[in-house]
Amino acid sequence: MAVLPDSGPPPGPGATEMPSIVVYVHAEPDDAVQGNKLVTKAAKNVKWLANKTGLRCVVLHSFDHLSELKAAPEEAHSLIDALRVRLEGNGYEVMTTPFGYSCAWSLSVMGEPIAKVFKAL
Repeated sequence: MAVLPDSGPPPGPGATEMPSIVVYVHAEPDDAVQGNKLVTKAAKNVKWLANKTGLRCVVLHSFDHLSELKAAPEEAHSLIDALRVRLEGNGYEVMTTPFGYSCAWSLSVMGEPIAKVFKAL
């Protein structure tokens, strides 16, 4: 995956920990055509999960290494940024992982059935 110039370096040691919803975002070539409609659907799904869990912090993580169909990095980055802006406008604290970087995670999840939710938009 290409690294866009505004991605910035990965966060260093001592990064903040807080209960959050982690959203793995994968963009496909046709997603850019849907644009705002797709962002609206994604935001509604994230807000639904946030309301179910009582969390107001969201982490958006670009994720596409398992798929054969991938949007151009610029298009995927644009969609993730639009989703960030939409969620922030609705009062959520939103963080994005550096776009195009591989990340190491230390992750714990809530109990089933809400711990892992998959939505194809």
